[in-house]
Amino acid sequence: MNVFEKIAEVIADHTGGDAADITEATTFEELGVDSLDIVEMVMRFEEELGVELELEDKFETVGALAKFVESKMNA
Repeated sequence: MNVFEKIAEVIADHTGGDAADITEATTFEELGVDSLDIVEMVMRFEEELGVELELEDKFETVGALAKFVESKMNA
């Protein structure tokens, strides 16, 4: 499972949606994710992906987040 797929799975689990419906162009606004959701998901991303994310980092799309996480993992 790649980083994008793992992130989509976490988001779907958190929102009650289907990971297959999440694309790289999907925005967090479209998913109905609020700031509390973001905090909870960031903690899970860190745990499951083994990367530290700053809450100040803002991403419009799931794909942008996945690319950022990949860059942190390869650093």
